[in-house]
Amino acid sequence: MNDTLFFILLLVPAILLVGMIILFIRLRQSDGEKRKMAEQIEQLQGTFNTLQLETLESKLNPHLLKNILNSIQSHAYQTYFALDKLGSVLDYILYESKSRFVTPREEIDFALNLIEINKIKISPLFELKVKNRIDETEPLLHQKLMAPMVSTDLIENAFKHADLQSADAFISIVFEFKNDTFQLTVSNKISRRQPIKKERSGIGKKTLEQRLNIIYGSTYSLDSFIEGDVYIAHLKINLLDHKVKMLTVG
Repeated sequence: MNDTLFFILLLVPAILLVGMIILFIRLRQSDGEKRKMAEQIEQLQGTFNTLQLETLESKLNPHLLKNILNSIQSHAYQTYFALDKLGSVLDYILYESKSRFVTPREEIDFALNLIEINKIKISPLFELKVKNRIDETEPLLHQKLMAPMVSTDLIENAFKHADLQSADAFISIVFEFKNDTFQLTVSNKISRRQPIKKERSGIGKKTLEQRLNIIYGSTYSLDSFIEGDVYIAHLKINLLDHKVKMLTVG
């Protein structure tokens, strides 16, 4: 009896010890599982965040790419448009300019193409005004009475000397044809920057005046003046008087 009691007294602490060890091990395992579960949750959260970010980026990137593509398309179209106009200008220079005279309609179309080419130089925000006050019913509009390329110098000078940096800069070009008279008025805000002097500067205007004097004599006027900070050039050719003069001389 005593031996049995002694054995039980020894066994109970051992059972308790084993139970505590098992409980400790399970608690450790539970902590490990908790940590593992926490890590898995953290990984899942990270994966979710990544997927969410990728989803947002997948929406953003195509939008960005689309904007870039639209910009490229816009510049590509502008370049193609300008090249197309350049082709027309070159045709005019190579073929029509060989003729002594062209129609006012042909000269105006040439000048409009020249303006489109020069638009590449300026910002889309730059104020460029082009107006046509053309009476299409005028018979002389389609008769070969215009000296080719008389519009070139006035238009080129405007783009060359305009103040392209100022917020209120502008170029204004107005074509008029009525009462058998061709008129071109070009105005631009004068640049504050000192222009670079070139050896051959001013030759274009002198050459134009010489051509006009030889061809039109007293039937034309070419004036240029400054109003405030705006330079204005005005060309006027009375084609009816010129035609009468040609018939008289002929």
